[in-house]
Amino acid sequence: MSKVEWQEFVTYGTRTAKLAVVRKDGSPHVVPVWFVLDGDDLVLTTSRRTVKGKAILRDPRVAICVEDDEPPFAFVSIRGVAEIVADPDALLRYATLIGGRYMAPRRAREFGERNAVPDEMLVRVHPTHVVAIGGMTD
Repeated sequence: MSKVEWQEFVTYGTRTAKLAVVRKDGSPHVVPVWFVLDGDDLVLTTSRRTVKGKAILRDPRVAICVEDDEPPFAFVSIRGVAEIVADPDALLRYATLIGGRYMAPRRAREFGERNAVPDEMLVRVHPTHVVAIGGMTD
């Protein structure tokens, strides 16, 4: 996929991303996350108290996979560096955008306010390497 194609792919519908981080003991941890794309960056929120939140604060290297599990199958795999954005207004803005994407525009503000709380952090993942393959069974 080209850059434009992978960006369209990851933002299609309500596909979730699978976020991989490294636990303190070195073992992997993978969880689904809601996100939006801002330029090349994937933007998500998480609590500082979660395994993924603690891991990102300790080591900002992450991996993300977004996939389509329907034929002809496709995926985008991203390695990147997570940046914590300490701006409460930005947290509310992106939490609202994310809520609107996954829960419908009419519930965007509700989910934005629910997720823009003091323990929550805004995470911007800057891609360093992207592999994007579509039409795997064509």
